[in-house]
Amino acid sequence: MPKKILLVEDDQFLIDIYTKKLKFSGFDVEVAQTGAKAIAMSKEIKPDLIILDVVLPEMEGWEALRKIRDNEETKHTKVIFLSNLGQRGEVEKGLGLGALKYLIKSQYTPSEVVEEIKKII
Repeated sequence: MPKKILLVEDDQFLIDIYTKKLKFSGFDVEVAQTGAKAIAMSKEIKPDLIILDVVLPEMEGWEALRKIRDNEETKHTKVIFLSNLGQRGEVEKGLGLGALKYLIKSQYTPSEVVEEIKKII
């Protein structure tokens, strides 16, 4: 049974790239374009991993992760940040909130992101 990934991203270009790359690599992929939708979908589909952007409409990824961690159903869900925000404080904040990894978009190709995901799940 393929591992299920919830991709939380609001840039349609990146959604297309990562969805194709992840599906080609054998993962089931669902997409949420807002933090609120990510929270709802994390309860509904129970993904094996959430790939979470920080800058999202309505609610930033930080807040979405806090709410995912505060919920009994989703608190143990594996999460990695994939963001353009790459300052040291932002990386530390993401890891401090419970993300397993913090990947900076400009430093990883989609193929390298898939390899990082495979290490986690």
